[in-house]
Amino acid sequence: MAESWYYVDGSERVGPVAKSEIEGLFDVGKLNIESYIWTKGYDNWKKIQEVDDFSSLLNASPSEPEEVSVEPAIEEELDEEVTAPVEMKVERAEVDTNPASIDLSTVDNDEKRMTIKIGLDRGGDEAEYGPFSLNQLKQAFIEKRINAKTLVYTSGMNDWTFLADLPIYQDLFEEMPPVIGESERRSNARKPFVARMFFHDESDVFEGVCRDISIGGLQILISGFPGKVGDEVSLNVHPDNSEYCFVASGKIVRLLDGGQGFSLRFTEMSEEAKNSISEYIVND
Repeated sequence: MAESWYYVDGSERVGPVAKSEIEGLFDVGKLNIESYIWTKGYDNWKKIQEVDDFSSLLNASPSEPEEVSVEPAIEEELDEEVTAPVEMKVERAEVDTNPASIDLSTVDNDEKRMTIKIGLDRGGDEAEYGPFSLNQLKQAFIEKRINAKTLVYTSGMNDWTFLADLPIYQDLFEEMPPVIGESERRSNARKPFVARMFFHDESDVFEGVCRDISIGGLQILISGFPGKVGDEVSLNVHPDNSEYCFVASGKIVRLLDGGQGFSLRFTEMSEEAKNSISEYIVND
């Protein structure tokens, strides 16, 4: 089965991405059966509904998200009366000129908490991935899959930060950080879209990075979140320093590969919420 896929977002070609990412984008409504995708071996672009590899998406009912799973091993039946609600607050991080407000030297090198954003580092489309541990970032750096201009974010930071600006760069990557020009820094103006989640009794707080938000739903990159497919989620969205805000509810419909987060499909949303999301997407 092909691992690298491309899809059309508006008039732009995006990729390569894994098959699971196409499925996740479908879950949150950013792609649909009419969306065009391509992989090596195809003569031309095909609609998702024409590709056998994604036939399972066509059979998934939006009203029954509990049937959607990231891997065949997850086949538990869900009891609507016992699924735990999740209270979530989504907000943009404050703008901060300092590279980080967290001491990364105290972070466990094997703890998966670092989200990266590629695109600016290689002159391509922007995309967020993670969470990763510092040791995983080091290995990716050695394999030249990321570089000093790759953007990184973790809980405790107030903005995306160049790897080169991390105080631990020299120790982690065993080289001097390069100088990044002001023009490149100015292009790094967009802030992370952060979700702070309070699960069950609200005693435990989880923080993740949102991506691929649409009228249909969104994905959240987060490690160690105790939610499962079918959990109900209510969202109170109040981005800092922004006019975009809305309330909505939905269900977790897919767990992302490697325990890296989940896809959420909206089930209840007001027109005000739809308008806020639409404005955010247009102006993002």
